[in-house]
Amino acid sequence: MSIEETLLEKGVWPICGVDEAGRGPLAGPVAAAAVIITPGSEIRRQMKDSKQIAPAKRERLYELIIHSPNIYVGISLVDVLIIDEINIRQATLVAMKNAVSKLGLKPACALIDGNAIPDLPCDSIAVVKGDITEPSISAASIVAKVTRDRYMIRMDRIYPGYGFARHKGYPTSGHYAAIRRQGISPIHRRSFKCVRREY
Repeated sequence: MSIEETLLEKGVWPICGVDEAGRGPLAGPVAAAAVIITPGSEIRRQMKDSKQIAPAKRERLYELIIHSPNIYVGISLVDVLIIDEINIRQATLVAMKNAVSKLGLKPACALIDGNAIPDLPCDSIAVVKGDITEPSISAASIVAKVTRDRYMIRMDRIYPGYGFARHKGYPTSGHYAAIRRQGISPIHRRSFKCVRREY
């Protein structure tokens, strides 16, 4: 039984799951999502870690989550200027906090993927690999991943030549080659040592 199921059995609700996408890339924002799934919703059975889902199915699930009347969603993007100012870990916590604040429904408890907890106005539980075990975290993982991927696809049109639509800003050999060839773009994370080394 998941932590979420145990809490629901004890009468704890609303419960939100919180996850992020984009801690590791060299470019682009970090995204976070918070999701509350109404008890009994059929969508719970379809949720699992976004990294384990094919992109086409992830897109379909994203639309299902976003447009479901039984689900509350909050999304936040924290851009590279803030990442460079306060570091990626702190920027991730800010994104998570902002996502929870945008839910439209105050949670009684938040389940946070990983081992770091943002400053939230509710009880919070860190769940390592929660994106695999907790339906609401899995849903948040999908929303955060798709939100950030779509952003990077748009950035590919604004800053062509880096391959953002393909690698989404992650450190690939092709991305490093593009940085050496073109220099860094306005959305590269200058505070990352591997980015500084290339320009």
